[in-house]
Amino acid sequence: MSAEIRSRSDIVLNVASSGIASLLLPNGRTAHSRFKIPLNITEDSVCNIKPGSPQAMLLLKAKLIIWDEAPMVSRYCYEALDKCLGDIMRCSLTYSKDLPFGGKVVVLGRDFRQVLPVISRGSRQDIIHSTVNSSYLWKFCQVLKLTKNMRLSVGMIASDQDETEQFGKWLLKVGDGLIGDNMDGESEICLLRDIVIPSSDQAFDELVHFSYPNILENMSSKNFFKARTILAPALDIVEEVNNHLMAIIPGGKKLYLSSDSICMDEGNMESQLDLYGPELLNSINCSSFPTHKLILKVGVPVMLLRNIDQSSGLCNGTRIQVRTLRNHVIECEVLTNNNVGYVALIPKRIWYQQMKPSQLDSNEDSFP
Repeated sequence: MSAEIRSRSDIVLNVASSGIASLLLPNGRTAHSRFKIPLNITEDSVCNIKPGSPQAMLLLKAKLIIWDEAPMVSRYCYEALDKCLGDIMRCSLTYSKDLPFGGKVVVLGRDFRQVLPVISRGSRQDIIHSTVNSSYLWKFCQVLKLTKNMRLSVGMIASDQDETEQFGKWLLKVGDGLIGDNMDGESEICLLRDIVIPSSDQAFDELVHFSYPNILENMSSKNFFKARTILAPALDIVEEVNNHLMAIIPGGKKLYLSSDSICMDEGNMESQLDLYGPELLNSINCSSFPTHKLILKVGVPVMLLRNIDQSSGLCNGTRIQVRTLRNHVIECEVLTNNNVGYVALIPKRIWYQQMKPSQLDSNEDSFP
């Protein structure tokens, strides 16, 4: 769709809700970057784009906007864009006050069976209320469903294609709630036998060897780490997997320690320094933030937790392989997406986090 419209010399803006997804789109950007959407979004938020600015003129000339991973973000993001385009499109011949986005065509892509907006301490009702289909914009949307999985028709032998197709149908049934006994909104699902490693003392070793067979012989192969990874539902399991793989890979370890401190602003009193000391800050372990102690070896694969340079493919979720460990920078090589083989120097950076429910703001100086 994007290529067809651009072949007519028209402008298409490809955006995604996450940095890693935007890399898969031609000239893709994150929606927050392209439309200047505030990070802390509310019902009254608006895009930080002024009428007459270069960004506004680009939106005015765009023939189509494609937004991937649409269900991931709050409906207020789309409503902020709706208000922004409504102001910008007023001077356009295609403007319509009765249509959303000022009459601009917007395509929202992805599957509601997947990740929905994350609401801190929110209930199911809060999550549903934050989705785009709870917005006033939803009544203007026309839902189109894809019918053919194009991934199954590329680079697979007949036996693998049939097996993958059956697995895909099973996943769709799980997403539609057709498998398992539904009790008070929760379901117990029996996993397929061929995707489960039986519980035993060696189960963890079997999982690692299944995912990374002959890892020592394939350390220098980019495709080896590109094609496989281990996902875990909890941080303690992630740490266990990392420690196990670190013990297998030869070479010396290098330890990096973060520097944690409290943000001394209007919201934080100086007396909180005694209450929240360095030991407490160092012990914090939460998702999307690195731990206080980071132990690495040359050759290990790692994943970025923050967007650094989208044009170079260095986004949240990008997998990279360590090449050189220095005191203040880490030299890494990109393993995934369109920038495979790109070598980058990753420095330390300051992370901002808010500890809830105390609402205490803190900074962490560590590698992303």
